[in-house]
Amino acid sequence: MSILFEYENQVQKTEPQKFLGLDFSMHELYVDSNGNCPQFPRYYRLSEKKLKKEQRKLSKMEKGSKNREKQRIRVAKLHEKVANQRKDFLHKLSRQIANVYDCVCIEDLNMKAISQALHFGKSVADNGWGMFTTFLQYKLEETGKQLVRIDKFFASSQFCSVCGYQNSDTKDLSVREWTCPCCQTNHDRDINAAVNIRNEGMKVALA
Repeated sequence: MSILFEYENQVQKTEPQKFLGLDFSMHELYVDSNGNCPQFPRYYRLSEKKLKKEQRKLSKMEKGSKNREKQRIRVAKLHEKVANQRKDFLHKLSRQIANVYDCVCIEDLNMKAISQALHFGKSVADNGWGMFTTFLQYKLEETGKQLVRIDKFFASSQFCSVCGYQNSDTKDLSVREWTCPCCQTNHDRDINAAVNIRNEGMKVALA
C-alpha cells in the first residue's frame, strides 16, 4: 500500500522559463503563440447525424414501453461516447502542454456568455475549452507550474505584437490578417493575439 500526503506542500514552485500563449478558437480549440493549433476533432458534430436519427426514434416510441427504455439507453450511450472521446483528447493535449511549458497564458473568458450571446451553444459545448483549461490548470499546478488568466477586456487582437501599435480595425472579426502601419509587420489575427496574451501573461507571472 502506498499513501501520499501533504502533496501540495511538497510541490516546489520555480520561476517560469518557458511561456506559451493560447488564443481561444471556436473551430481549432486554440491557436498558440508559436502558430500551432491542435486540429480539434469535433466529436459531437461528427456524431450529430446519428444522434438525431436515434433521438427521432426515441421520440416516436410509446412512453413506459420496454423498447423506449432500450432506445433511451442507446441514445445515452452515444452521448457518453462523444463525451469520453472529447475528454480523452483534452486530457492528452493538456498533458503534452504541461510537460513542455512552465507557464501557460490564456484569456479569462466567460464561455456561457459567449454561447448565449452568439448562439454557439452546441459549438461551445463541443469545443470543450472550459474543460481543457481546467485539466491544464491542475496538471500545471501539480508540478509547480502555473496557468495565468489575462483580463477578458485586454485587447489582444488589436495590438501589434512587435511594436505595440493599436489597430482598432481588428474589432471587426472578419479581419483575419493585417499589416501594421507602424512597423510593416504582417499579422495573422489569431497568432498575433496569442503572442500578445503570452507577453501580457509573462508580465503577470514575473511581477
